[in-house]
Amino acid sequence: MRKLKLIWDFRGPDSLKTAQHHEIHLKEYIAIEKLSLNITGFEVISDNHTIAFMVVNDDEMRPVRDALKPHRGQLYTEQP
Repeated sequence: MRKLKLIWDFRGPDSLKTAQHHEIHLKEYIAIEKLSLNITGFEVISDNHTIAFMVVNDDEMRPVRDALKPHRGQLYTEQP
């Protein structure tokens, strides 16, 4: 099954703290909704741009997307 990475972009000098905090809420959502995957994280893109993300199976994407409104998404490839 395809895995999709749902992404939220945060910009500005507080983007790192905001993304870290957003990841906490993503983990809470995963637990409440009992989603099949528990992959979340954040990545610093630059000093003023950080992303938070969660990975979902293709069949769970629509309800999660509609509830959490990510800014964008992409196919997820597992890191070695």
